[in-house]
Amino acid sequence: MKLPVRILLCLLCAAMVLAVPFAVSSPKLLDDAKWDIIDRMDSEEGDDAAWLNFFLPTARAEEAVAVAEAPEYELPIDTSAGCLPNPACYTENGYEDASIRVSMEKREEDGKVWNIAWVEIMSPSQLRTGYAGKKVTNDNQNYISMMATQKNAVVAINGVNYVKEAERHRFEVRMGEVRRMKTNAKRDILITDENGDFHILLHSEGAMDFEKTTGHKIVNAFMFGPALVKDGQVLEMPMDYGFDLGSQNPRTGFGQLGPLSYVMVVCDGRGKSGSEGATFKELAQFMAGLGCQQAYNFDGGNSSIMVYPLPDVTKTSKKYKDYEKNIFNYKAEERALSDYIYFASAVPESEWE
Repeated sequence: MKLPVRILLCLLCAAMVLAVPFAVSSPKLLDDAKWDIIDRMDSEEGDDAAWLNFFLPTARAEEAVAVAEAPEYELPIDTSAGCLPNPACYTENGYEDASIRVSMEKREEDGKVWNIAWVEIMSPSQLRTGYAGKKVTNDNQNYISMMATQKNAVVAINGVNYVKEAERHRFEVRMGEVRRMKTNAKRDILITDENGDFHILLHSEGAMDFEKTTGHKIVNAFMFGPALVKDGQVLEMPMDYGFDLGSQNPRTGFGQLGPLSYVMVVCDGRGKSGSEGATFKELAQFMAGLGCQQAYNFDGGNSSIMVYPLPDVTKTSKKYKDYEKNIFNYKAEERALSDYIYFASAVPESEWE
């Protein structure tokens, strides 16, 4: 045995003896001394390191147990519902369990009412999309307040309402299911990958070769836009893009702040809330001000909706009036739409505390 190792072991024994009087009141002292020696010995090789593992046999075992007991929060990449939110996890301004944290906010600035949902998740699979009908290729529509609630959404916003788009060239994927994959140089595309990261493709450039060139999988793809923020920079709004860019209207934006960190935004308009709506430039600047690294515009006007289901809602009801109370933003009347984006809990009911 090497001399330095012998010295360290002698010091450890001495530390243990001296620490005995304090063991009852401060049991953490011995544990700290043990881990200090282990950290110092991580680089040792051969018999000396093996001997130390024998001397402190619980060191690696404790590490293994900790890893084994760490829960894995994953949902299937399909159109199934998320886990039912735990009613006990609702707070005054949001929801939080071991897999997700959602903070809801209403903000009034310069005559506009902004509805904001701040979201952090543990797994990319908790970023989910849904659509009306049994298949993504069906041209069905339904109320998002109902559909999202029945999928156990913690919070949701409207998508792009693709069934109303007359253009044949669409690039739309939902939870790995392809509706259509045709590019359109007039439209920007938002792709979410297997890591939950956003990829903004201006003028649809690179969409057809995305998986090959990036090595990432397309989980969801949206063609609407325009893109608002790319790599932290507010983008110029092309006035020939369409969708009445320069007018103040209800708007829906979706942004990524960082890894597994997002923000959903709906600006009220056309209603009794007194909010005048926003232009695309104003929406882009607002999203950037929230810290978005990437942000994208979804269908606006009467389509703009944010759904925050209450814990006591009846999820099996077929009556719309049982769901409309879950609409977070001001909305005089909800419009039936084709698709939506939502975040779900990944903690099964069997693990509720």
